[in-house]
Amino acid sequence: MTKFGPKLQPVRGTHDIMGDKARTFRFINKVFQDIAKRFGHEEISTPIFEFTEVFKRTLGETSDVVSKEMYTFEDRGGESLTLRPEYTAGIARAFISNGLQQSLPCKFFGFGPMFRYERPQKGRMRQFHQIDVEILGVPEPQADIEVLALAVTLLTELNLMASVRLEINSLGDQESRHAYRDALVTYFSAHKDKLSKDSLLRLEKNPMRILDSKNDGDRALVEKAPRISDYYNDASKHFFAEVLAGLDALGIDYTLNERLVRGLDYYSHTAFEFITNELGAQGTVLAGGRYDALIEMMGGPATAGIGWAAGMERLAELVAPDLVPAPARPIAIVPVGATCQAKAIEIAQQLRSAGHRVEMSYRGNMGKRLKRANKAHANEAVIIGEDELARGRVMIKNLNDGKQQEVALDEVLNYLKPYLSLEVKKL
Repeated sequence: MTKFGPKLQPVRGTHDIMGDKARTFRFINKVFQDIAKRFGHEEISTPIFEFTEVFKRTLGETSDVVSKEMYTFEDRGGESLTLRPEYTAGIARAFISNGLQQSLPCKFFGFGPMFRYERPQKGRMRQFHQIDVEILGVPEPQADIEVLALAVTLLTELNLMASVRLEINSLGDQESRHAYRDALVTYFSAHKDKLSKDSLLRLEKNPMRILDSKNDGDRALVEKAPRISDYYNDASKHFFAEVLAGLDALGIDYTLNERLVRGLDYYSHTAFEFITNELGAQGTVLAGGRYDALIEMMGGPATAGIGWAAGMERLAELVAPDLVPAPARPIAIVPVGATCQAKAIEIAQQLRSAGHRVEMSYRGNMGKRLKRANKAHANEAVIIGEDELARGRVMIKNLNDGKQQEVALDEVLNYLKPYLSLEVKKL
């Protein structure tokens, strides 16, 4: 028992990332960053917490995130701060704060932890991690096509396209959305007695969010609700047609889903999700959309925007383990005798500086040290004995075939050079 009690566990909904999971996260993030850079995106890292208004104003007080899920606290100065529940609002704030309207278009990518107070389950954590891409300042549909192409490239290189499907919809422009909103208010007002308590509140402030309801009674009403495509004006129809034509030209398969919406007023035109059936209830792997009114709503200049985010935990569940590169096999340093320790540290540092992964044997007889070297999947063991060291040499043992070779001290780096890129075999 520790002084903290019999069970010192991570907070519910959080997890430690280490070993294979850490390697999978690092692999996904590296693939993502390489692709994002190919598409011309620059890295951005926004603070993990922002003034609460950044999220409250953008996500809306009636949203589940704001009303139920945000981690909000008052700091010692009396300011209300919130741990970020998503990336886009913080990036939009950074765009305004840093005066980037003179640098359009801006193309960003980011990675980091997000925080939502939700019921933890597979694929849903209270501290989770997202990768994110955004394009600001491009109102043309080419930006929509480009961010979707980036998503498809990522999922393809992670070998996941066979296990996901792209669902896409258009929310239309602001004129189309307002017409659709009025139609929803008329329809759902006629069925107030059947709406859930949450949806009654949404009816007054944000009726499109009723379409997202998980309540069975609400969902039955949603099935017969008006469809947004009946309210597109010509500009909205043309914009969506260009997006779909671009996807067709790139050979990207998609499914039209008219019930896929974004309830917040700053969203417009394209909305999309990549969905899998392999994660149970948490089927959305990557999702995004266009938000042309967000930055202006936050007090910045009118600036078009589109982007997406993907959950690392969910991607990691889907990525095949054999796709993730194993760590490079180490070189083991085995000093025999106290007088050899200093030289062992020196050789280890030289090898590490040359790019090798090195495991130091700290204690035990030579047999035990070699046993630990084998357990670490080392390729070679550099055995430093007093007699050999007096002659300016060391013994290098190949742990794959057991062969040994005496090597001069100034030749150790050259002798071990072939092992720089060898990896652990899958066990």
